[in-house]
Amino acid sequence: MSTAVNQPVSATAQSVLHPAGPDAAIIADFAWVLFGGGALIFIGVMALLVLAVRRRPEPVNARRWIVGAGFAFPVVVLSILLVWSTWRSAELTPQTSKGAFTVGVTAKMWWWEVRYHDPTSGREIASANEIRIPVGRPVYLGLTSSDVIHSLWIPALNGKIDTVPGRVTGLTLQADKPGVYRGQCAEYCGEQHARMTLHVVAMPQDEFDRWLANEARPAASTAGAADQQLLERGRAAFLEQRCQACHTVRGIDGVEDARKNALLGPDLTHVSSRLHIAAGPLRNHRGTLAGWVADPQAIKPGARMPAAADLDGETLHALAAYLEHLK
Repeated sequence: MSTAVNQPVSATAQSVLHPAGPDAAIIADFAWVLFGGGALIFIGVMALLVLAVRRRPEPVNARRWIVGAGFAFPVVVLSILLVWSTWRSAELTPQTSKGAFTVGVTAKMWWWEVRYHDPTSGREIASANEIRIPVGRPVYLGLTSSDVIHSLWIPALNGKIDTVPGRVTGLTLQADKPGVYRGQCAEYCGEQHARMTLHVVAMPQDEFDRWLANEARPAASTAGAADQQLLERGRAAFLEQRCQACHTVRGIDGVEDARKNALLGPDLTHVSSRLHIAAGPLRNHRGTLAGWVADPQAIKPGARMPAAADLDGETLHALAAYLEHLK
């Protein structure tokens, strides 16, 4: 798949019944066995109910029914499930970073900070609300939280796991084919819990390597751009609005040095390379960028980002164009 942002994309259904990785396939087997077994038991109970209603009253050996249906049947069925589930669980990928590509993920109200390791420079590469992984290769997520307990769940790739402040937990993902897989915070964490989503983009290894190399570079210069005057105005608006107090743009004077204070918002160095903004609710393009900057509270009430109410339309358009330029 192409790494272009504005191409039409559709995420795989956020369902455990649509597995796209080895661990997710095992979890799907569990789901189907439980669904099927539960359905058979329900049908059996309803059949007994119909027979009991339609047949004439006859003496019933209550002890036999209690011992057989109330004790022996559940013991046999649950014992078989225990043995089978233990055997299948042993096939799940060990949750270890050994031999896997490692990505750091920090859950925040209400977005995800994502950090990669640049194999060339050794520096960290920051992103947000989107994890890109190579197809067919295990990827270990080191998970933590900066505020409350969250939980990351990407049903098509694995089960869910809590992110706990002060602790690091791990989850291994592996995608069998390229695609976009939607994830969600699965632990109630406040007002915008339902809009705290995350997308995993699985890419062929060569495309992933090119994408990671681009992410390691500083922000693109506006020099030579077709709309250079517009972009320069947008960059000036970014600085005048003190966006750098919460966000970082690597390679831009006056912005990168503010990283020690930029703890509240995502790194925007390559914001336009992401498929979505605002942790999922909006597709990423100039119009949604302008709408988000103008009034985040209209989209995610309670979000930590303030509205840019004092910007005129032309300046807002220029700022959105500048952000769209950061690919």
